[in-house]
Amino acid sequence: MTPPTLLPGQSTLEYPSVLARQRSEYQAQSVKTIVELQPFRQTMSGPIEDRNGQHGTATLINLNPNVNAWFLLQLSWNGPDGNQTYHLENGRPDAQTVTLGKDGVNLEVHPANQEIHCELWSDDAPGNLRRAQRSRLPYAPLCGDRLYLRNAVPGTFTTIERVTQFLRDRVWGGDRIVTFVREHVFKDAFAEHGRVVAPSPEPAVAPQMPRVAQVREAERWIAIDPPDLGIDAGGSPDGYLLGRWYPVNGTPGMFVSVMRPGAVAEELLASYRSRVNSLDDIESQALDYLVAMDLTQVDLHFALGTDHPRVGWSERTLQEVRDPNLPGPDGIGGIAPLVVNGIVSPGLLAHTVAAFAGGFKREHGAFRYGALAHENHGSHYGFIERGVVLSKLQPGLATVLVRTDGLVDLKTWAPEDESSLDRIRDARQNGVALIDFDPETRLSAPGTLVNQWGAGNWSGSVDSRLRTLRGGACLQQTATRRFLIFGYFSTATPSAMARVFQSYGCRYAMQLDINALEHTYFALYTHDQGRLVVQHLVQGMAEVDRKAGGNPAPRFLSFPDDRDFFYLLRRERSP
Repeated sequence: MTPPTLLPGQSTLEYPSVLARQRSEYQAQSVKTIVELQPFRQTMSGPIEDRNGQHGTATLINLNPNVNAWFLLQLSWNGPDGNQTYHLENGRPDAQTVTLGKDGVNLEVHPANQEIHCELWSDDAPGNLRRAQRSRLPYAPLCGDRLYLRNAVPGTFTTIERVTQFLRDRVWGGDRIVTFVREHVFKDAFAEHGRVVAPSPEPAVAPQMPRVAQVREAERWIAIDPPDLGIDAGGSPDGYLLGRWYPVNGTPGMFVSVMRPGAVAEELLASYRSRVNSLDDIESQALDYLVAMDLTQVDLHFALGTDHPRVGWSERTLQEVRDPNLPGPDGIGGIAPLVVNGIVSPGLLAHTVAAFAGGFKREHGAFRYGALAHENHGSHYGFIERGVVLSKLQPGLATVLVRTDGLVDLKTWAPEDESSLDRIRDARQNGVALIDFDPETRLSAPGTLVNQWGAGNWSGSVDSRLRTLRGGACLQQTATRRFLIFGYFSTATPSAMARVFQSYGCRYAMQLDINALEHTYFALYTHDQGRLVVQHLVQGMAEVDRKAGGNPAPRFLSFPDDRDFFYLLRRERSP
């Protein structure tokens, strides 16, 4: 179907048939562009003219008007400039709209009943697009910092990341080499145990705090001196009691806890034994660090890295479910002309209070074994940033969701959830559930695939016994609050992770990434007299960051990173 002819400033959303066509393009099993993968996009088109008298057509695509954050501006000139495409970001999507001007020489930004003209496509216009493009900044400011041009920039790789990616991309059998090193060199390399110290006074418990873990009576008063905890949580000099929460100093709504899987209450360890493997002595005594974030005080966001996750086929995809006519499971092999740049927007830096690493790369983000390997082209993990579908969300997969109203949810994506796709701002899938809510008992229950190595795609050795460093997230709900909890497990199987999250009463839990500090990274940010202070959940995570002039320059905030991540903004910022 040919799109209707539009008047200057007129939107395709005025035509119901256009929305139906866009939904059909999104659902089609065919080669498509990243634009055709956006079912809710809004397109405006009109004639344009620059100061030199060159004429053309401008097309402005709001990729998801419900989020109002990402735009593509396409300029088609009749003269020598030809066609140009720019990825724009709305600096305040909640407070201003962006449209084409009816005069043919301006883009218009409309904040709070105002109309601001932004002349961008003339060479001598202040803040023009070409100058912003030449700046090579990941976010080049336009229109008085009301808009940003997103420029492609190289991401930063750690040494481990660079070597493993080289082996996987360039060396035949490279993934087997990486697996061998992980299983025989790094196994238990990050295991922590801590020093048992004298019993401590029990920390205060208040309604605005997260729920404490259920701990076996014999270890209820055991206090641990966590050797590598890098966050100042105001723990007593005698150490941290297992499973209790300690408020983070100077950061309202943040709490830290330490736990050992072997300290989980006996009645929990005895439950759901068909779903969870027994814990061995090493992972039972390994120390885990957890951070709880009060979701009434922070707003969760997700961003892709410069290189990962990708959108093509995973190497794990079975041949019988792989369509050789498609460059990837969604019909795309890349996301150009969209730009992802692995760093928080400069307009949000002052409000960013924490960031943590995301999930698996695409090469490991699909199923080789089990039922999910035979469904939906191998059930590749999906992700959405700023309301833009970059990889479709697949049913049966554990999913972090942030809705357009800011509500955070963790759940298994179901086919009926597609009806709410237009109300999702950010999403990241990674494997299957560690913890799910049991509606019959109204209790937290380990997921049905926790002890099934292949069917759960947990990564590790084929005997499903490999312990390794793992990160995960869970959602805990109390009578007055919802908490997002990030867990760092110094050496654990999925079974140990499930038992720990079960002890904290998590309503839902899922694994994030594994094997290295940079993949299980968590950092918290405060400001002291204008100076950025970075606290890492584990002190060794500081090695992933940089320094600039003697000051900390953390990943995700100070330089583009190759990997995807989550970040949290303080909700009190003014509109």
